[in-house]
Amino acid sequence: MQQPLNRFLLLQPAWLPTVLFIPLLYALGWLAAVPLTLLGLPMDQLSLTGTVLSFALFLLVLPRWAALRWSESRPWAALGICGATPQKRPTPAAALLKGLLIAAGLLTVITSVVLLEGSGDWRGEVDATQLTNAVLLCLGVGFAEELIFRSWLWTELHQRMSSRRAALAQAGVFSLVHTRFNLGFGAMSGLLVGLFLLGMVLARQRQSDRGSLWSCIGLHGGLVAGWFLLQSGLLELSPNAPSWVVGPGGNAPNPLGGAVGIISLLILLLIQRTAVAKALRPSTGARRAS
Repeated sequence: MQQPLNRFLLLQPAWLPTVLFIPLLYALGWLAAVPLTLLGLPMDQLSLTGTVLSFALFLLVLPRWAALRWSESRPWAALGICGATPQKRPTPAAALLKGLLIAAGLLTVITSVVLLEGSGDWRGEVDATQLTNAVLLCLGVGFAEELIFRSWLWTELHQRMSSRRAALAQAGVFSLVHTRFNLGFGAMSGLLVGLFLLGMVLARQRQSDRGSLWSCIGLHGGLVAGWFLLQSGLLELSPNAPSWVVGPGGNAPNPLGGAVGIISLLILLLIQRTAVAKALRPSTGARRAS
């Protein structure tokens, strides 16, 4: 099994494994899930089960990927999960909390504009099932997507281009993967811009945390879980709520594609510049040693 994997990872041209990796994993996960329907797996759960199996395969292959393609002896440190230099990186718990607080701040701004503009009413209703689903969304989506986009993809792209270009490229891929192309051109464009800015915000967040992925997980997962809770009972949106406030998507709007979300992300990007500059600045000890 390891020999075919090694051959795949070392395919030429070098970008070929990068392009084929995720589609191949998804196909393998789906193929592994199909026989489970014979054991009673409902057909409506086939796609989700295939996705979970694909991500499990992704986790299994990552250490070998990092060793062969990146020459990393500590793959989970390179991916931002474990602290290679704990004195420089924030602890996972502190970083996760910071990301959740940033997400809460962004959603508070959007919710405040919705209420002030009259596009919704505060209900404040939430039950235990919704809270449980929100926690699972926060940790599941946040961990999986950040490991794929801000960790694996960004690192892989950085092997072939500058860090800045790699950050722009991963944000572009992230926005294209998540955009709903069934929307009109204007709505789709707004969503593309908002998701691209989120990808850049998350990339800068990882830079400011000196490579730790946990703030990104908290920020991304917090936005997904928080908006889920708001739509599930905390906030009742008006059917006529303008897309510039709640974002495009009709009955399932994405606030990051609206003007409020885009402006909020742009402001956050400007704020992050100082944190990133500080994180990338050589320490006093390093300057003295040089």
